[in-house]
Amino acid sequence: MNSVTGVATQASVKRKQRRSLKRNMTGYLFLLPWLIGFFCMAIGPILASLYLSFTNYNMLKSPDWIGLHNFTEMFTGDATFTHSLKLTFQYVFLSVPLRLGFALAVAIILNKGLRLLGLYRTVYYIPSLLGGSVAIAVVWKKIFSGDGLFNRFLEIFHIHAPDWVANPGYIIYSIVALSVWQFGSSMVIFLAGLKQIPGEIYEAAAVDGVSRTRQFMRITLPLLSPVILFNLVMNMIGSFQVFTSGYIIGDGHGGPIDSTMFYSLYLYLKGFSYFNMGYASAMAWVMLVIIGIFTAVVFASSKYWVYYGDGKDERG
Repeated sequence: MNSVTGVATQASVKRKQRRSLKRNMTGYLFLLPWLIGFFCMAIGPILASLYLSFTNYNMLKSPDWIGLHNFTEMFTGDATFTHSLKLTFQYVFLSVPLRLGFALAVAIILNKGLRLLGLYRTVYYIPSLLGGSVAIAVVWKKIFSGDGLFNRFLEIFHIHAPDWVANPGYIIYSIVALSVWQFGSSMVIFLAGLKQIPGEIYEAAAVDGVSRTRQFMRITLPLLSPVILFNLVMNMIGSFQVFTSGYIIGDGHGGPIDSTMFYSLYLYLKGFSYFNMGYASAMAWVMLVIIGIFTAVVFASSKYWVYYGDGKDERG
């Protein structure tokens, strides 16, 4: 009797194992399209670009292995590379703080319980959807031209402004303004973070006579710091890859006088205009390292200023 029971138990266990295996196989089959896309469309091109960065490749002939020549030429003999890198840093350091500050200010205003909040939130978010398009860049170029809408507005106050998109000293500020105009996505995330801060904290602070400025510095910013960290990293990564606005406003070649020759635009010209794909791949990997370093620095510094709601900072 015991042997029969044991055989039945083993058979039941095997059936359960087969059913579990079938379920696992079904799950793997559902993952198969994603895995194929990940390895063929992501990992494959990444590894290919790493190989090409050590080659001389013009897309017409087979790649010729040249070792570190692309990288040495980049840092020692390419003045345009150095200029594009400096210009991109300038753009990042100008656009990211301004966009985050503007997005936070608008989010605080919208957090005051305004009527039609959903409508305002949608209206302010629309520029983030449209701002990266070619059409918006063309319109922006017209607005900031010498006889554009912005200068005509300034003339009302008898302010004679330059041609913002033709003057090499001012064109970057028009592109930064376009970046700040795309504050909507950061604003929505800030607004969601502000909604999570308990109102009782502000009420207690008001009872204790804490001013609104100190409430903002001592309550809002610390409790919102994880959201600030997220927006900072995402905006920084996106700003390092600025392309469309520089390409359109700079007429596709970084003009005038390379004043819009951002790093990604120079990479594009090297790869698809000069057909030096090996050099362009090397530039892409240098930018990857730069973004990685900046991101690592931000995360490393976050332990000194990011506060989490469990009463501990990141060092917790």
